[in-house]
Amino acid sequence: MNDILEYKGYFAEVHFSSEDEVFFGKLLGINDLVNFEGHTVKELKKAFQEAVNDYLQTCQELGKEPEKAYKGTFNIRIPSELHRQAALYASIKKMSLNDFVKQAIANMVSTQTKSINTAN
Repeated sequence: MNDILEYKGYFAEVHFSSEDEVFFGKLLGINDLVNFEGHTVKELKKAFQEAVNDYLQTCQELGKEPEKAYKGTFNIRIPSELHRQAALYASIKKMSLNDFVKQAIANMVSTQTKSINTAN
């Protein structure tokens, strides 16, 4: 994942605007919108680190938790055939559909996290 930066456990997605000739990005997993930009990769990385540091300092000054809170519940929309296959698989494995989905997500996140860490 070349479009992701990581610093102090915070992540950002980054892009390039050919029209403006600038790299830009935004922090992920926070309750606020924090953007940054740079004309070179080096400037972009520096601006990202400054954005994280500034955001953490602002949150501390405001007594605010920097990370976005997640409830642990969400709705998903999938094709009916995939829903049927997942429910059937879960039944065969004697597990709830919820446990199956939770395990599938955990496996995917674990695999992808390893590839992100390897790329950085």
